[in-house]
Amino acid sequence: MDYSHVRDVDPAVADALSEEVQRQRDTLAMIASENHVSEAVLEAQGSALTNKYAEGYPGERYYAGCEYADEVEQLAIDRATDLWGADHVNVQPHSGTQANMAVYLAMLDPGDKILSLDLTHGGHLSHGHPANFTGKTYEVEQYEVDAETGYVDYEGLAETAETFDPDIIVSGYSAYPREVDFERVQAVADSVDAYHLADIAHITGLVAAGVHASPVGVADFVTGSTHKTIRAGRGGIIMCDEEYADAIDNSVFPGAQGGPLMHNIAGKAVGFAEALDPAFEAYAEQTVANAKALAETLQDAGLELVSGGTDNHLVLVDLRPSHPDTTGKDVEAALEDAGIVMNANTVPGETRSAFDPSGIRLGTPALTTRGFDEAATREVGELIVRVVDNYDDEAVVEDVSERVQELCEEFPLYE
Repeated sequence: MDYSHVRDVDPAVADALSEEVQRQRDTLAMIASENHVSEAVLEAQGSALTNKYAEGYPGERYYAGCEYADEVEQLAIDRATDLWGADHVNVQPHSGTQANMAVYLAMLDPGDKILSLDLTHGGHLSHGHPANFTGKTYEVEQYEVDAETGYVDYEGLAETAETFDPDIIVSGYSAYPREVDFERVQAVADSVDAYHLADIAHITGLVAAGVHASPVGVADFVTGSTHKTIRAGRGGIIMCDEEYADAIDNSVFPGAQGGPLMHNIAGKAVGFAEALDPAFEAYAEQTVANAKALAETLQDAGLELVSGGTDNHLVLVDLRPSHPDTTGKDVEAALEDAGIVMNANTVPGETRSAFDPSGIRLGTPALTTRGFDEAATREVGELIVRVVDNYDDEAVVEDVSERVQELCEEFPLYE
């Protein structure tokens, strides 16, 4: 990745791109929503399809010269259908948020009601936060996780649905470490005659590999990201029953977007092809095994985990019981100095600002892509604990940093 053509035109950007590759090589990515795609996906996303406008859908474009764009998009659709088993797939959303926007636009009117998980309890901005378009356009009520267990309070969800009478209920979350009971949410939606949108942005790959329950065929609509646990081109996806196909397609284009990003769709197609390889199932299983190993390591060291562990790819740590004077941002900054990149995160019952919350969120998808197994992940967990316990001790952070560099060399990226 020498970016020689970029360097000929713009050395400053070439330098930044080269440094970013080196940063990724020399740090351990543990932001739960990040991963490392293959060089094949990178090539597809940087392809000549960048140049092509292809408004519309395969076989029904508003521009000429779309025969290869059609071929690539149809491959992405067909492969997504194989991966998740949906009746209808739209691969054009630019992101998971825009996939959600398209569903809302298709099925709701301004002022209609959304019931979703509170952001501080693990929900997402696009599920109804007041700063997001959802909170500005729709009436939003939110359910929570149980304060004692950290699991979704399904009984509370049902009670709130009964009184709020939502038009759509959203399941699927951005900081929830447990398996989602999509069928239970669907039963609640049925009881109040609401649609059910399952947002699997974080767990698309886990669902595709069969290591997490699938909402496809259960929920009315399934949205997701295509670059997290699935490791495909960056963007979003919508899946639904055939009866909603026209409404969803029209909502994506021309409703919410113009021309699709065909180079990203090429990256999706290539990433989906990789996910159809039997080796991907082993990757997904290892991702979950690594997350469980990480969770056990952190717990053994005295850190408190929201829900007491994990069923998926992420671990959510509440620092308040063990480190009441330490914030998530304190730990985030110190770990970044040590070469471990993760994020501060709100936790249920948050008592601090979302800009400086009480928790940290850690994920294993990118470590697993590098080849980490449970033993290596446990060591990373031990390094994290050292920094959490000594975030303001420069000598400790430097010592951890040296070991992180050795691990990066043992498990190389983009050689």
